Amino acid sequence: MKIIDTHVHIYPDAIADKAAESIGKFYNIKMLGRGRIGDLLSSMHNNGVGKAVVCSVATAKHQVSRINDFMASQLSIEELHPLATMHPDMDKYEIKDEVLRIKALGLKGIKLHPDCQTFKLSGERGLKIFDALGDFDLPILVHTGDRRFDYSHPEYMIEVARDYPHLKFIAAHFGGWTEWEQALLYKGLKNVWFDTSSSLFQLDAQIAKTVIFGLGAEKFMFGTDFPMWQCDKEIERVLALDLGERNNELIFHKNAEDLFGISL
Repeated sequence: MKIIDTHVHIYPDAIADKAAESIGKFYNIKMLGRGRIGDLLSSMHNNGVGKAVVCSVATAKHQVSRINDFMASQLSIEELHPLATMHPDMDKYEIKDEVLRIKALGLKGIKLHPDCQTFKLSGERGLKIFDALGDFDLPILVHTGDRRFDYSHPEYMIEVARDYPHLKFIAAHFGGWTEWEQALLYKGLKNVWFDTSSSLFQLDAQIAKTVIFGLGAEKFMFGTDFPMWQCDKEIERVLALDLGERNNELIFHKNAEDLFGISL
C-alpha cells in the first residue's frame, strides 16, 4: 500500500536535539525521535512511506525567512514535500512579501501553530495571514486544539474556515488535539481536511471511527507528527481501526495526493 505522511517536523541537524527537547517539554511527552532528516528518511524507507509533508514552526518573526530557506533546501529530496512557516507578529506587508517569496521558492503550503506562536486562530493577528493567502493555492496545515490554551480551539478553526471558504485548511490531530469531542462540529465544511497525527495513542478507537465516518474518510490523511511519534506504530494504529481497504487507501495516500498535488 502507498503511504504519504502528511504531518512531519524536521530541523537542521545542528538544532534538532534542542528543538525536539523543547517540543517534548511543551507537551510533557517523551519524544521518540529528534527530527533529523536522515532519521526521517530512514524511517520512511523502513516502513514503506513514499512521501512526507514536512514543516517547521517559527516561534518568532525573525525566524521565518531562515526557516523557509531551510525548507526550500529540502525540495531537492524527492521524498519530501516542504511547507513554509509564517508568524503573526509580521505586519501585512511583510506577510504579503513572504507569501510571494514562498511561491517563488516552490514551497507547497503553510504550517501554523497558534499555541506555540501564541495567537488566537480567529483573531486579528491570525486573520491578516489568511487575508494575504487569498490569491494563492497554498494548503494551510494548522495545529488545532489544546485544552490548556485559548488559541486553537476547534470552534476558532471552524469560524476561520467559514470566513475563508476559498482557502484549504488541514485541521491537525482529528480536528482538535485533546478536544476530539468537538470534531463532528466540522461536518459540512468543504474546505477543511484532517490528519490522524498525535491522536490515536489516546483517542478511543470507536470514537475515532465515528469521527472518520461522520466527517468522511475522504477528508482524512495519515500523519505521524514525527519526531513525536514514529511511522511504524502510527501505521499500526490506523490499520487497527479496521476501516476497510478503500478507506485506508484514501487516508494513507489518495487524499494527500489530491490536496497537495503529490505524485507517488
